[in-house]
Amino acid sequence: MSATPVASSGGACVVRALLDHAVDTVFCVPGESYLPVLDALYDVRDRIRLVSARHESGAAFMASAAARLRGRPGVVFVTRGPGATNASIAVHVARQGSIPLVVGVGQVARASLGREAFQEVDYLRYFAPLAKHVEQVMHADELPGAMTRAFHLAASGRPGPVVLALPEDVLGETTTAGAVAPLAPVVSAPAADDVERVCALLGAAERPLLVVGGNWNDADCGALQAFAAANAIPVMTAFRRQDVFDNAHSCAAGFLGYSQHAAAAGLAEQADCVVVLGARLDDPTTGGYTLWRDGRRRTLVHVHPAVEVLGRNYVPDLAVLADAGATAQALAAR
Repeated sequence: MSATPVASSGGACVVRALLDHAVDTVFCVPGESYLPVLDALYDVRDRIRLVSARHESGAAFMASAAARLRGRPGVVFVTRGPGATNASIAVHVARQGSIPLVVGVGQVARASLGREAFQEVDYLRYFAPLAKHVEQVMHADELPGAMTRAFHLAASGRPGPVVLALPEDVLGETTTAGAVAPLAPVVSAPAADDVERVCALLGAAERPLLVVGGNWNDADCGALQAFAAANAIPVMTAFRRQDVFDNAHSCAAGFLGYSQHAAAAGLAEQADCVVVLGARLDDPTTGGYTLWRDGRRRTLVHVHPAVEVLGRNYVPDLAVLADAGATAQALAAR
């Protein structure tokens, strides 16, 4: 006999999803537009620590920092209107920094939507250019699926921030919706032929260089170090990614970006084969897109999990749609 569905508030449904995704810390600035979530968080205070900040940008940046340190989505809740706009600063940074973040934003009640209610903002339009994904949940029964989707999208492919707009009456609504099981993040591995081509290009080069960015776990970093050491290839890190490669490693060659050493910039320009692993080749990393524009012949390989990044700023000789860490593991295994 199947179990009788248990009725709960939409807010409790949200918190149950947090527990299902092994969330143990949530950052916030409390607000009345998501009180049912706060009530439910209080009920599980022995399992989820709630960190209250003085300003929503601080709360969202703390969640972003936690995400980078722990390698999984950070979680922040903010109230409607100015709470959401304050948090949007960190959402933008998380998008450009490929940081997995789940942002819950309180919203006016459904009957008030589109009527210029107090502190009403159209979050679908406001966050569209800032977030990886944004949606507004209109029924409590849809909350379990929306939460699972948010965590999955935040961590899969190129990580980034996902924003869920949560009308206050949806959070207070009673639902018997069951949980939607968490989905494992999608990590794309490189094709074997691409791995062989990368190795062949590096092997034929006189002055090879690895440029690394994106998100890496300890195992991926270890594989990268092993591959670089075994092949005596210098490694440079992209903007704000100095933590990816051990600065004391024999192959560490500095970083690209603001305040870089002149010798590092010279090394990058002299390379005749550059393999970019996970970096977007954005303007800080490339000195305003001036790097490698000197007319010299060089081979560029770009490995990135987001197809829209490949070829956007630099047209590579070989584009590999794959996770940078998985590619490092494949290279080290050869």
